Amino acid sequence: MSAVRLTVGQALVRFLANQWSERDGTEQRLIAGCFGIFGHGNVAGLGQALMESARRDPAELPYYQSRNEQAMVHASVGFARMRNRLQTLACTTSIGPGATNLVTGAALATINRIPVLLLPGDIFATRVANPVLQELEDARSYDVSVNDTLRPVSKYWDRINRPEQLIPAALAAMRVLTDPAETGAVTLALPQDVQAEAYDWPEEFFARRVWHVGRPVPEPAALDRAVELIRGARRPLILAGGGVIYADATEQLQAFAEATGIPVGETQAGKGALTFDHPASVGAIGATGTTAANALAREADVVIGIGTRYSDFTTASRSLFESQNVRFVNLNVAAFDAAKQAGEGLVADARAGLAALTERLAGWQVEPAYRQQARDLAAHWQGVVDSAYGAGHAPLPAQTEVLGAVNEAAGDRGVVINAAGSMPGELHKLFRARDPKQYHVEYGFSCMGYEIAAGLGVKMAAPDREVIVLVGDGSYLMLSQEIVTAVQEGVKLTIVLVQNHGYASIGSLSESVGAERFATSYRYRNPETGALDGDVLPVDLAANAASLGADVLRASSIEELRSALAKAREATRTTLVYIETDPLAGGPSSEAWWDVPVAAVSELEPTRQARVEYERNKPSQRHYL
Repeated sequence: MSAVRLTVGQALVRFLANQWSERDGTEQRLIAGCFGIFGHGNVAGLGQALMESARRDPAELPYYQSRNEQAMVHASVGFARMRNRLQTLACTTSIGPGATNLVTGAALATINRIPVLLLPGDIFATRVANPVLQELEDARSYDVSVNDTLRPVSKYWDRINRPEQLIPAALAAMRVLTDPAETGAVTLALPQDVQAEAYDWPEEFFARRVWHVGRPVPEPAALDRAVELIRGARRPLILAGGGVIYADATEQLQAFAEATGIPVGETQAGKGALTFDHPASVGAIGATGTTAANALAREADVVIGIGTRYSDFTTASRSLFESQNVRFVNLNVAAFDAAKQAGEGLVADARAGLAALTERLAGWQVEPAYRQQARDLAAHWQGVVDSAYGAGHAPLPAQTEVLGAVNEAAGDRGVVINAAGSMPGELHKLFRARDPKQYHVEYGFSCMGYEIAAGLGVKMAAPDREVIVLVGDGSYLMLSQEIVTAVQEGVKLTIVLVQNHGYASIGSLSESVGAERFATSYRYRNPETGALDGDVLPVDLAANAASLGADVLRASSIEELRSALAKAREATRTTLVYIETDPLAGGPSSEAWWDVPVAAVSELEPTRQARVEYERNKPSQRHYL
């Protein structure tokens, strides 16, 4: 067996450049590039190796310079999600603050079941120079470093203390990244001395390796049980989750819905699984859902969850499905999710499972009256959307009007990105998706600051699509630096910055629990009251975006916003459109509940009233046994 002498950093770069994924006969590079910020933990190892790689072949493992470690993970998640989890990016950092900055992004990736490879530097494996700069000294063990904070938020975690350990660890990392049921953040912690250490590697380690992403089929007995439940249903409802889109199963979902007449509600991750105007579509479901989907959910006797993890927003904190004898059929590639709600688990790929269900249910349909009821409810909701999009609120527009203008500007294929604040809830219930990849809202972790970084990753993954990033002032202030990266790389984004001078979502939530919007506005401290209720802060975020290299357009009305969005679409550079809205102008109600505890004892009357309402709703929660 011949050997190649390389450092650990050089070997890892060469290995990653030769990893491919394959599904349905289509092969593509698994690791499409590497984001990084170099420091003393990785500059001499991975940094040196990436430089050699770029000089040898710039396309081998392209390097992208980021401005924030958390943001590079968000960008990688956006990229991987756009590529249906068949490709992702790696992220390398130094030890210390750089590595710990990855934690938020890693949690987001794992919660959302999105693959991303993290390669943080680590302290010296030899320990000869301990304690080194940025080392966490743990009196219990010298083996602990700050990278151990990534263990609970990673689906696979390993520390490479010897060069030869890289071989099994790298193979295990690729296995997890390409496993639809187990994927998430994968961390290989790399001690800085080991990264630079040389080793004689077997040439086979660098051979082109293809990781097959399969489509598991349902177990026959489980399929029998699921079919029996569905055939016995009178008011079944499909709950389409992100797994439908990641499995590229939207056509199979449409065929199944058309063959059976079962209406389809959508989770945040599953929105777009059916086009908004499909006869079977009843839109978003749950706490941020439509009244159409939620009305059907309350009376459903069988809920068919496809590729969903049943978050509390989806189930309205387990209060939504009210039928006394409601049962669940859960088609999911992950057994963990298939078993939720005490459901009849159908562990399979969404496309393969839907094909099997369609075949076995041939000739069976819901009653025409039920199908018509679903269409009538959906039609009524579209009238609600029209009213919200055309609210005509003054003097400042309502946020729903901004969303309507963005929805229109996105057309048939534009991708709209959002993550946190009040916009995800309003987008989920209002946005009219025309394409499975058009709606990109991160609501598993609902991470403020995700939006702009993710927009960068999405545009890198789909350069032929218009990418519109919707971000509130709160999220913008948390993480906007990747505007610089987008400008540097010539990646054109349209960023719509909605300024409402505070935390609109939490302000509304605070009011609902009797906390009276405490500390949710961006204001001066009032010397008379001692509270943050003075004048609005004179912050100019549009000017800030211009200083980062973006072109800026300001709009003071919805008509001006539409004009600015049209100009931004024709632009070749990242363009930010700035508009102010009224934070008190809310959207239509979903008529569903979300469990947020309210203080049981309070001096404030609004809090006491909110507690009464909370206790009224609390008994509606169920275990679904």
